[in-house]
Amino acid sequence: MSRWWAGAIGGAKQQSENGNAFRGHHSVALVIGVTGIVGNSLAEILPLSDTPGGPWKVYGVARRPRPNWNLDHPVEYIQCDISNTAETQAKLSQLTDVTHIFYVTWALRFTEAENIEANNLMFRNVLQAVIPNAPNLKHVCLQTGLKHYVGPFELVGKIEPHDTPYTEDLPRLSAPNFYYDLEDILAGEVAKKEGVTWSVHRPHTILGFSPYSLMNIMGTLCVYAAICKHEGMPLLFPGTESVWDAYSIASDADLIAEQEIWAAVDPNARNEAFNIHNGDVFKWKHLWKVLAEQFGIKKYGLPESGKKVSLTELMKDKGAVWEKIVKDNQLLPNKLEEVGVWWFADFVLGAESIISCMNKSKEHGFLGFRNSKNSLISWVDKLKAHKIESR
Repeated sequence: MSRWWAGAIGGAKQQSENGNAFRGHHSVALVIGVTGIVGNSLAEILPLSDTPGGPWKVYGVARRPRPNWNLDHPVEYIQCDISNTAETQAKLSQLTDVTHIFYVTWALRFTEAENIEANNLMFRNVLQAVIPNAPNLKHVCLQTGLKHYVGPFELVGKIEPHDTPYTEDLPRLSAPNFYYDLEDILAGEVAKKEGVTWSVHRPHTILGFSPYSLMNIMGTLCVYAAICKHEGMPLLFPGTESVWDAYSIASDADLIAEQEIWAAVDPNARNEAFNIHNGDVFKWKHLWKVLAEQFGIKKYGLPESGKKVSLTELMKDKGAVWEKIVKDNQLLPNKLEEVGVWWFADFVLGAESIISCMNKSKEHGFLGFRNSKNSLISWVDKLKAHKIESR
């Protein structure tokens, strides 16, 4: 943890210089979406001995039973469907010792109107169950994303986005967006309790570890690579040539978690929204070579001129192939549709490259970064180590 916290500026630096760097302070985190990509990183990082604001006690909430790949985190796991108001109230209102809420989950529906209804309900359920019953609550962290600047999936390409690089002070687009609603709900609920602060975090495409994520680009590409290797197929890029050659950015899940923890405990970050990405740029044509190397694939690259690869189409009949890979490599039992989010990979790698700005985050004191190539390699290694992907 010291690799990013020691270089902090602002409130954290002043407390460190005064010899008051959170020593002996005890915090209690409630991570909503603990089996998601960033939730899993929070569950791993928060309990570490040198995590700012610690030592931390951590509650982790998810809808499904606790998976095997999450068992090694020292977290009090709570199975709860937060779309159910009564269940959320019954289970989360009892957590009276919570000091920090990390809300890092969302629900995907067919239309943005349905997204707004579902996600508003979930977020309100959590806040209205916890805030009135947690007398020592200090901070609520909300994670959204760069659709804040480009609009919902259904309107991408139909409305004019802002010019890049995206900065946090850009006005909202004139289109419905559940991210906007969540920010408004956050401000309204936090205002009811004196002394509680908030932060909003807007990552780009997330590189991380979770078979349960709705936007799991790493797991999806690794499954694709494993199937290509198994069948002796070339690892063809399922995107456009312009994306292949363009500068792109990504957000490491651990880095996002680190920024969220920083914002939760550093007074210099209170009541602010922050972009978060690795801090470098890359080209997919370079990372694609790295991905191929991780699976021992010799042939890779763009498809033949004029042709396009759709993972949604290519993978629709590969369920039996994946079952054989799982059996042959003694992987954790999972179905292809659980670990491969094909539509999302097609969307990310087929959409125009977008860049956000990290200046505000750095100016407020967060100096964390990642090398995107090393980030990709580390997450591939972790997926293999946990027997989610084949070696």
